[in-house]
This record gives sequence, C-alpha cells and structure tokens, in this order.
Amino acid sequence: MSEAPPWVAAHAEACAAGADRYRDPSTGYQVFTEVGLGRRAQCCGCGCRHCPFAHEEVPPDQRAERIKRPAMLYGPKPEGPNHVVVFHSGGKDSFLALRAVQRERPGWRPILLTTFDATTRVVAHQELPISRVIEQARALDLPLMGVPLVRGGDYLATLEEALRRLAARAELVALVFGDLHLGHIRAWRETHLAPLGARYGAELRFPIWTRPYARMMEELEREGVEVRISAAPDPGLIAPLRVGDRFDRGAMEGLSAEVDPFGERGEFHTEVVAGSLPELKAQGREGPPR
Repeated sequence: MSEAPPWVAAHAEACAAGADRYRDPSTGYQVFTEVGLGRRAQCCGCGCRHCPFAHEEVPPDQRAERIKRPAMLYGPKPEGPNHVVVFHSGGKDSFLALRAVQRERPGWRPILLTTFDATTRVVAHQELPISRVIEQARALDLPLMGVPLVRGGDYLATLEEALRRLAARAELVALVFGDLHLGHIRAWRETHLAPLGARYGAELRFPIWTRPYARMMEELEREGVEVRISAAPDPGLIAPLRVGDRFDRGAMEGLSAEVDPFGERGEFHTEVVAGSLPELKAQGREGPPR
C-alpha cells in the first residue's frame, strides 16, 4: 500500500487538539478540520475534505466530482428494514451477484456501494469513471453509496464510515460480494470485513461463489445485458480481444487456455453497459430518485 499523504497525520493531530484548522504540509493552505466543520452544524455544500455531514448539501449532479468522504451518489438515503449492501465495481461479477441475491432473497432491498480513487475519480481495476457507475445505478434505479479512497489511506476505516452512515438510517442484513473462486480474496474479506459487517448486523454473502461460468454466461444472455472489456493489464494476454470489445459467449470461448474465462485472476475487467441494464427497483421506494 502506498504511503498516506501527509495531510492525514496533520488532520489527525489537529483534531486531537480540538483545532478548527490545520496547514496542509504539501500546499501550505489552511484546511478546516472535521472538528471545525462540525461546529457549523450543517454542510456548506462545498465538498470539503473533512465534511462530517456526508456532503448532504453538495448538489447530486456534482457529487461524483466533488465528494471527499462517503456519500450517496444516487437515490435517496435508504431507510427501514432488510437492506443488503452490494459491493459493486460496475462489472459483470457484481451485477451477477446482485441478481443472484435478488432471486434468493426477494425481500432484501439492495444498496450499491462503490469505492473509487479520490483523486482520479476512477474505479480501480475496472478503470471506469465513477460517473459511469452512477449511470448504472440510475438504470437499475437502486441507491448508490460512493466511497472515495485516498491513496495510502485506511481502507477499512473509510469503509466503516460508509457502513455507519447507512446503518444510521437503515437496517443492514448483509454485505454481498461477486467473488467467484479465489480463496485468498474471500478469506481476506472474511477475516477483515466479517467483523466490520457484524458491528452493524450484516453477514457476508457470496452468492455466485464457484458457480459454473457457462451458467453465468447464460444468465447474462437471458438478461440481455451487454458486457464490454473495460481494462486489461496485459493486453496481449487476451488477444484478439481488446479493451472496448464486447464480452460474450464467443469472446469467452475464444480466450487462450492460460486465461481465466471470466478474468477472475485479473487478466481483464469488464463494464456492464448501463443502457442494457434491466431496472431493479428498490422495494419500498416511493417517488422519483433525488
């Protein structure tokens, strides 16, 4: 993990001292601390680095580019019982996990959660701008919690902030992941995220774990969902496929034997095209999304 930016320690020290501001070591600018902003009693709408109010007053159409802390990027804040948080990258696996949990537990109400780089505003690995994930949430008509990650920052602490904000208004029953068969990744989640979820009453779910690839491709075909290659760390490995090409049955069957047919080992990553997504309304929603 890269080293945290110097302002992280400067902010922590200033908060411990009860200070309203600190000097950013890199720029020399004075920055309001979370303590100082909290004394205002409400969000100013400026997208402050340490906003304690979940950027409530930042206009929804500007949040993708401005938020610095976890905040809702689409839809109203979830309320009430039986909410499930789907870790959503924008790719095929997280979409399939969403659909699987919808079928298995139709009474659960999905919330999408997407982490992205706080500087570039890009979803890691998928290499998608967060704005494209918002388009997916809009097409699905599901609430989306955006979680900007500072390079070198504390991932678990940032994620807990997001879950804490959701749990303050809604009952969380599960955290859902689109993992397929990599045991070490699942083990990491179970070690680090299961205790985190348990603090808010949420269990971990892996609804497409070890599901046959042929079956999942059939599901994508049945849904009529268009999937495209969004990133490939080693483009030559997936040739003749290229970034931007459609990923369908023919593309999957044309991959070499050295490549995982679903790119599970990181050979390639995908985007589910928002315009092809079927609407999955959050149960209990009333009125248009805000």
